Amino acid sequence: MLQISKHLSLPLAEIELKAIRSQGAGGQHVNKVSTAIHLRFDIKKSSLPEMYKERLLKLKDRRISPEGIITIKAQEYRSQKKNKDEALHRLQQLIKKTLITPKKRIPTKPSKTSRQKRLDRKKKHGRLKALRKRVSES
Repeated sequence: MLQISKHLSLPLAEIELKAIRSQGAGGQHVNKVSTAIHLRFDIKKSSLPEMYKERLLKLKDRRISPEGIITIKAQEYRSQKKNKDEALHRLQQLIKKTLITPKKRIPTKPSKTSRQKRLDRKKKHGRLKALRKRVSES
């Protein structure tokens, strides 16, 4: 079970983990051992509550495909176990991000005094710039 929060957990059967070879330099070891982990998680087929599914699908994240499949590739470590833990941690963090409901913004207007101060500053700045102009001889 992947524990997301106190009340929410995911069975590991819903998460597809596949060991693949890591990219990049690494000598002879990298060519023999599959240490990188490729994680796939289908949001639509999961046991997550509908509210979380909808929020996950609305997220603008490059790891979520238009079909609703989360793909995470972990290859930071040389150990397959550490990469597996890292991939599961990233999935956990992505789902946790949807648990937080954003506060509704209440639009505000600037006060009468702040508007007046702004206009006064603009006038003062304009007068200062006018003093810098070249004096005409007439």
